[in-house]
Amino acid sequence: MEKRRQIAFAGMSVAMVMLTAACGSNDTSAGSANVQPVGGSSQAASAGAGASASAGAGAAAAGAGATGGSSDTGAAAGSGSSAGGGTSPAKELAVKTDAKLGKFVADSAGLTLYRFDEDTPKPAKSNCNDACATKWPPVPADDATAGAGIDSKKLGKVKRDDGTEQLTLEGWPVYRYAGDTKAGETKGQGVGGTWNALAPDGKPAGKKAAGGALELMVSNNADLGKIMVNSKGMTVYRFDKDTPWPMKTACVDAACLNTWKPVKAVDTTKVAGVDASKVTSFTRPDGTKQAAFDCWLLYTFAGDKKPGDTNGQGVKGTWFALDDKGKKVTQ
Repeated sequence: MEKRRQIAFAGMSVAMVMLTAACGSNDTSAGSANVQPVGGSSQAASAGAGASASAGAGAAAAGAGATGGSSDTGAAAGSGSSAGGGTSPAKELAVKTDAKLGKFVADSAGLTLYRFDEDTPKPAKSNCNDACATKWPPVPADDATAGAGIDSKKLGKVKRDDGTEQLTLEGWPVYRYAGDTKAGETKGQGVGGTWNALAPDGKPAGKKAAGGALELMVSNNADLGKIMVNSKGMTVYRFDKDTPWPMKTACVDAACLNTWKPVKAVDTTKVAGVDASKVTSFTRPDGTKQAAFDCWLLYTFAGDKKPGDTNGQGVKGTWFALDDKGKKVTQ
């Protein structure tokens, strides 16, 4: 009898785990729907859970890249600096062309310049410091100028944690890679899944297939810290009265929807700074697709008028911004 009880309990536990991982159910009543991966796929929710698990391992590898940790950076680090890396002046920037990457930006010595997905452009903020900055030396802002093919208005600067000023392109902090020892090398491309050669418009080089601007990213807010924002830099919120398992929306009447706008389904190839495997979509009662992160539906607030506003934070004790891990921000 005891053994049968243990088997039954184990079965219920497995069922609960599967339901939680799937983010949804087969309930198609008003206010609920199956969760679907974004990008036109109609895979079953259970398949999405498997993808999330495998992507989690990838995210862990990306974390190593985020701190500059990569097996190909060790011995080459010193030689990278002597070849023109480190904190040497960039001088006139130039546009180079590579068969795989297309157009990318290099400094006056021909060394490839990079951007880091975990940085933010609006407002500009570098999240690569200490050991990371040794392997990915920040490019000084003091003498950099725009060469042919680069809009000088897109160049700027940001003050780093150590007080130095780093060059930015379209708001993105600019780096070299210590593993590149001579002009034209692009060994830093794709390291950790978060480092990419810098295209002349500030976007990641070699990602033309994705096209368009980022649709979901992370911004550093002075009051709330790292928070998710949409393509326009507007703060993204979750509603505590919604449910993630199964996914249901409690914001369905006109009064709510006029104040809290559902974020449209997001293309997972157009996200930065967050785990793309946790980005899904939800079919609302009116048939439209709403973006979700870690099974929580995403909204923007009509009371936020410009990027950086967080006027929706804590409204009625049920609406909260999300951090870069998808957790609600409560401070």
